[in-house]
Amino acid sequence: IDLTEVTQADFEWLGGVQADAPDFPGENHPVEDITWFEARDFCVLRGARLPTEREWEYAARGTDALAYPWGNEWNAGNAVWNRSSSQGTANAGSIPAGRSWVGALDMSGNVWEWLSSLYLPYDTLEDREADTGSGTDVFRTLRGGSWNIDNVAGLRAADRGRNDPIGKGYVIGFRCARSS
Repeated sequence: IDLTEVTQADFEWLGGVQADAPDFPGENHPVEDITWFEARDFCVLRGARLPTEREWEYAARGTDALAYPWGNEWNAGNAVWNRSSSQGTANAGSIPAGRSWVGALDMSGNVWEWLSSLYLPYDTLEDREADTGSGTDVFRTLRGGSWNIDNVAGLRAADRGRNDPIGKGYVIGFRCARSS
């Protein structure tokens, strides 16, 4: 899994395409206001893919099922959170103390991250990674919380969100992953 969310500079440099410009411009800020399809296509362009929900959670929680990427105790200084819309996102990876056990940064706060997985109940036997093509009648999973969350429960590594794949907003970004 990438150590940071995809930055606006990397997105532009590698030829990423998104319909709307980011609301919080800055070359080191994460890409946001992006659809699931745009994020997926960028990862493919890089020779990567969106992480699965299982991969993302493992990178954030580890084998000890941590509450937050850095441990089990909340630390307000370890995440980009509780910010106003005039502040918005921060530079990707700007809080090293908030890194997960694998070194991934911003897995709690900054932007919600698109995952490849369908948003399904944990106990389902359905295929979370089913190929739905260009279907927009499904929900995709979001993880990590964002800069505008003011409730620490929404920043736990186990917290989940969902959106339709053409949904976007100034709180949604992504990171890529590669199979080893």
